[in-house]
Amino acid sequence: MFDQDELEQIRADRGEWESERLDPVLSKHGERQDRFATVSNMEVDRLYTPEDIADLDFGEDLGFPGEPPFTRGVYPTMYRGRTWTMRQFAGFGTAEETNERFHYLIEEGQTGLSTAFDMPTLMGIDSDHRMANGEVGKEGVAVDTLRDMEILFDGIDLSEISTSFTINPSAVVIYAMYLALADKQGVDREEIRGTLQNDMFKEFIAQKEWVVPPEPSLKLSTDVIEFSAEHTPKFKPVSVSGYHIREAGSTAVQELAFTLADGMAYVEDCLDRGLDVDEFGPTLSFFFNAHNSLFEEVAKFRAARRIWARIMEEWYGAETDEARMMKFHTQTAGQSLTAQQPMNNVVRVTIQALAAVLGGTQSLHTNSYDEALALPSEDAVRVSLRTQQIIAEESGAADIVDPLGGSFAVESLTDQVESETMAYIEEIREMGDGSMREGVLRGIDEGYFQREIQDSAYEYQQRVERGEETVVGVNEYSIEEDTEPEILKVDEDVQARQRERLAAVKDERDDEAVEDALAAVGEAAENEENVVPAVIEAVKAYATMGEIMSVFEQQYGAYRETVHVT
Repeated sequence: MFDQDELEQIRADRGEWESERLDPVLSKHGERQDRFATVSNMEVDRLYTPEDIADLDFGEDLGFPGEPPFTRGVYPTMYRGRTWTMRQFAGFGTAEETNERFHYLIEEGQTGLSTAFDMPTLMGIDSDHRMANGEVGKEGVAVDTLRDMEILFDGIDLSEISTSFTINPSAVVIYAMYLALADKQGVDREEIRGTLQNDMFKEFIAQKEWVVPPEPSLKLSTDVIEFSAEHTPKFKPVSVSGYHIREAGSTAVQELAFTLADGMAYVEDCLDRGLDVDEFGPTLSFFFNAHNSLFEEVAKFRAARRIWARIMEEWYGAETDEARMMKFHTQTAGQSLTAQQPMNNVVRVTIQALAAVLGGTQSLHTNSYDEALALPSEDAVRVSLRTQQIIAEESGAADIVDPLGGSFAVESLTDQVESETMAYIEEIREMGDGSMREGVLRGIDEGYFQREIQDSAYEYQQRVERGEETVVGVNEYSIEEDTEPEILKVDEDVQARQRERLAAVKDERDDEAVEDALAAVGEAAENEENVVPAVIEAVKAYATMGEIMSVFEQQYGAYRETVHVT
């Protein structure tokens, strides 16, 4: 971008500036601290100049929005055409209560639904299971059968709304329920839109929710990808998630590297089935965290698109732009929220959301200020949604495509994130002897990912405790008394009401049809067939979540993590 003579002149001018302007100020006043770094502990320079991006090739590394390598965004007009999808995570209690919240959010201007499930549903057990006691409806909505899904989306046309489902071990069952509901509504499966998280790799790496071991879990995830590519082309069957990796304590680079490695492993598993990368590639989506260090986060998002575009083409032979594009959802950093002075979280979330927008996200969830205390209240959710709307409508941040593109600092940080991410990716690939699929599975089995994240989390906490990392309201600017906002409380009778509905469904259904449907699921699993068609028929017969997942556990066995001590 700059020729050698220009760079030499800049270098000379910088030397003159440092000696005449900078050094006298430093000798007299110094700086606030000896070292400046991002929340991931990536050191940042005082000043960036064209020297820092001397190797940048505009055509190869940047280009234009909507063109490979998509560094500057996946669409030519980005938010000038339409804003990102605004989602707010919603789900608590019974299906009736969450349905009410869904309608409230739609009336407030939300453009996509995002569903949180309770722990029993996430773990593939029913509300009447002994292990579900005390957990029903507490951290998300309880869904045991298709009846719950019918109530959850009562009055909501699936042809007009995009719905995200944050669920993994039992994702295939929730996907089947959504398709069964679409069939009942008379909505063409090809028209339904939304995203299923369905990313079991990050569960074994970070979030720790599982039913069956890693390899059969991968098989179930790929079943959904395969089925969706043919039958629900507008639906994203997997959201490869770095969010939970970051929430577990990783750095930004680790978040990106491990997420991309997982994505590549899914690609390789699909290719092993004989699927066409240009057909299933466009259905893949990603899910990232937006943390506090604004410029690091923007750099991470831009580097993510560039790396994915190149690898999809060079490693996996993707020929179409659609298969090389990385589209992703972003959620602001739950780990950054504080119970102390919770209104400070409004500011944190605004900065994080701005980073996501400046980085070119396709979809965004902004956390509510009270989420360090409880599930979000309606008032907190409204403020959170308004944060996105103000960024979109008032800030001007959505009016320029890639507004930080060309910034010496951002381009330099993008290059640095890319370089460090690729070093991790090559290491994981080498662990699998050239196979990313095998490298990820081996990394999980040997505790590689867990150790890397654990070390980063520990180092961060040490910096906080030493006062090197400021957390406003916690280790700096604390106050003696803090007013706690009114928080949402889930009714204690939710469990009883949910169990009553489940019992009623079991009484009313055709038991013989359920047994036949569950047998078909088991047969499909045993024969290594795609299980999705059988699961759809099972949920239509009102087989429960727990009954279906028990079939998989019987077929594949239960998983117990091996703890690696270093």
